Amino acid sequence: MARWTILLFCAVLIGCDTPSPAFRGIAPTRITVGKSTFDVRVNGNRAEAIRLNSEWAPRMAAVAPRAVAAIETVSGCEVRKLGGDQALILAKLKCRKGAKARPALPERIEYDCDIDDTYVNRGLGQEITEMSCRARRY
Repeated sequence: MARWTILLFCAVLIGCDTPSPAFRGIAPTRITVGKSTFDVRVNGNRAEAIRLNSEWAPRMAAVAPRAVAAIETVSGCEVRKLGGDQALILAKLKCRKGAKARPALPERIEYDCDIDDTYVNRGLGQEITEMSCRARRY
């Protein structure tokens, strides 16, 4: 029984960032907005954003504005209607003449970061970390 549970769990994980049938074959553009990272695919006047990161108890009300910002940034269009859930967001778009989608990145980019300073901002009551980062392209 445990073997079947493990296989089911692995099958679920494999499909986590798989696009829906209408968006298969379209290269995603990965974008981070606030606490959420999405793979956004645009197909005509429709878009799909798959949230890739884990968040504690995400609500659609919290994730939706970040998804809209990601989709509008990538597509260059205005989101007219939103559906789906907090993991897979589907949008209908209204594109102005000449609007262009942001191209998918052809290469993987990672960042090397060094911590320069860490201090507590007394006004905000938060720990602030200042970093210097350099992009590494693969």
